[in-house]
Amino acid sequence: MNSYTKVVDNGVNVDALLGAREQLTDAPQAAQFTWRATCEWVKGTHSRSEIEGYFGLGEEQKHKTSFCFDADHPEIFASEDHGITPVEYVLVGLASCLTAGIASVAQNRNIQLHSVKATLEGNMDIQGILGIDSDVRNGFDGIKVVYDIKADATQDEIDGIVAQSQKRSAVYDIITNPSNITVETK
Repeated sequence: MNSYTKVVDNGVNVDALLGAREQLTDAPQAAQFTWRATCEWVKGTHSRSEIEGYFGLGEEQKHKTSFCFDADHPEIFASEDHGITPVEYVLVGLASCLTAGIASVAQNRNIQLHSVKATLEGNMDIQGILGIDSDVRNGFDGIKVVYDIKADATQDEIDGIVAQSQKRSAVYDIITNPSNITVETK
């Protein structure tokens, strides 16, 4: 008799994730994380943010390297276009978080992915930002996420993976639910 074992490798260590979940269930204080970013103004509307360390598992942590991100506005806003706009970073964060979730959920469900591509669009009326109309919201009117996923799975299974990713996405939650933000000066 020929037995076949399906090997799925989407590059996600699900055993480690499930082990971490089990450990953090027993030690909820270790699940308290603080993420940090610093941002410095460069010139005009250009700024540079750096990500290096964070707090988690009860102590200070560091990434393998620091990461820098330039943000600016396009030339049509009389800027120099040295980076993507801050609102485009929001789209990048959402796309990246949902896509990481898709890979993780697919791995956990033993579904081999072949390709995953997300296209995001955020509609915005900039009359609010420019002070033309104070009744117009400064943020997105809505965000549309469209996935093109090729996998060894049915459409229902793919839809289930996407739904579970959305349910567990921190960035999706941040965008769809209000967060308390405190702004201070020194």
